[in-house]
Amino acid sequence: MSETVLIAVSNTDERRLDRLAGAASDAVDADGRVVVLHVFGAERYDELTEQLNLPSEGEAAPDDLARRHGVASGITERLADDEVEVSVRGAVGDEAEAILELAESVGADQIVIGGRRRSPSGKAIFGSTAQTVLLEADCPVTFVKAHAKTTA
Repeated sequence: MSETVLIAVSNTDERRLDRLAGAASDAVDADGRVVVLHVFGAERYDELTEQLNLPSEGEAAPDDLARRHGVASGITERLADDEVEVSVRGAVGDEAEAILELAESVGADQIVIGGRRRSPSGKAIFGSTAQTVLLEADCPVTFVKAHAKTTA
């Protein structure tokens, strides 16, 4: 069990909210906490802050945007149902770098990160963000892959 679990999320994690939240909830101690991190690319961050009429400057601005984002708020709701202490953080820039930096600064005992399915030739490597986090994190990393699409 872990005292602090970091969940790194992105726009593509909508379909695996339950699985990401479940992985974190299963890993965190009863008195532990989960930190949800959403990292935005600079262009997307500027677009969203303009659309939502939010200040884009200041230390708390990325956190405010992350708290308003559907993926982070969806995971927060699911963890609240499990009575897990949760906070949301935001960052702008390189995803892997931001994940690793926040994991260190909050003393994460475990990282939970999502990723997509790969073609047979793509299975040799994960996406660059997931691969970097898996290889460079100082704590265990749980990789939650997307479900296969079913066709009828």
